[in-house]
Amino acid sequence: MRYTDDALYPENMAPLIITAAPYGPSWLPGDTDDIAVTWDEQVQAAVDCYNAGARVLHLHVRNPATGRLSAQLEHFNYMMERLQAAVPEMIVQVGGSIAFEHPKDDGQVGWLSYDTRHMLAEITPKPETVTVAIGTSMMDLTQMWTPDDIRGTHLERDPKAMAAWAGMYTDAGPAFYLEHLKRLRKAGIQPFFTLAHVHQLEIVERLIRHGVYMGPLNTNITTYGGGGCGHNPFDWMHWLQRQPEGAVVTFWSAMRVAAVAQPLALIMGQHCRVGIEDNIWNSKRERMTTLQQIEAVVSLADRFGRKIATADEAREIMKIGVWYDSVDETLQHLGMPPNRGDDDRGFMVWETDGKKAVAHAMSDSHPMAYCMVPPSVTSAD
Repeated sequence: MRYTDDALYPENMAPLIITAAPYGPSWLPGDTDDIAVTWDEQVQAAVDCYNAGARVLHLHVRNPATGRLSAQLEHFNYMMERLQAAVPEMIVQVGGSIAFEHPKDDGQVGWLSYDTRHMLAEITPKPETVTVAIGTSMMDLTQMWTPDDIRGTHLERDPKAMAAWAGMYTDAGPAFYLEHLKRLRKAGIQPFFTLAHVHQLEIVERLIRHGVYMGPLNTNITTYGGGGCGHNPFDWMHWLQRQPEGAVVTFWSAMRVAAVAQPLALIMGQHCRVGIEDNIWNSKRERMTTLQQIEAVVSLADRFGRKIATADEAREIMKIGVWYDSVDETLQHLGMPPNRGDDDRGFMVWETDGKKAVAHAMSDSHPMAYCMVPPSVTSAD
């Protein structure tokens, strides 16, 4: 990112886009007061977030019959129909890149297959964006939590569930993301690149430079730790510095560090995400709903003097529905240096079929990342 002398004046910043993540996949009904379970409650959560100032909805779908997250395509289709009728101007961002379902009753982890994840490109009506992980990494959110963070939730009472979340990783090797990006483009669904650290951003740049992805760059800076970027602000600033000039960047943070990351994003001219998916507390260790988190950011923006984006402004900033037709066009729009030419090397691309290959190992016995077997969950007693 490039900052000029007057870039930090709020009147020179793009309007603030607030992403709301109100569906809380790590929690069960009863863990917080605003877990939406019925279809009407899930739709109303979106309406309330939009009315409060959020313009992007990070969507997970809960099965009303069980109260747990759903990975059924028909449930996503039904929610999209309801959402398009209830909040037609809101940008829907389906959370779909993590190969993980909520811990089942036996404490085991349910891992989504590539086939299931690729079906996100088949959602009808289609969402505007789907989150896409690039580069397999561990994602142990529990490393950054304190005992206070899970106080009063099922994770405090269930060591097996806690161990399951500690064992989470984003399975996103090239066999996945090459195919997934291809299918999303064919469906006209933009990827939102959810990255764990700056080196995954480097992979995205290679994908752009070699024509695998040609379009706007909507992405994030995450501070979840446990295999990705943590809570060191020097890492955040370096990551922001490495972002292309034309990227649209949203800060994602977890638990009470959100009270640091969100204001920083606001005053740095970037965008922020709020909601119980990431955090259920304010900085005083008091419970905080998704709506209260949106209202807090809106209040901060008002005091700072930064405008909250309208729905039309958010779509224009994120270039929703825009695609590019060449590498050069993509690089130009993103403000990235052009490729050198025929001697530009560094990324191999091959045809993909959307499936995991049979298990293989390198010559030094390291397993291939996209063929990893999920770990067994054991009791902590």
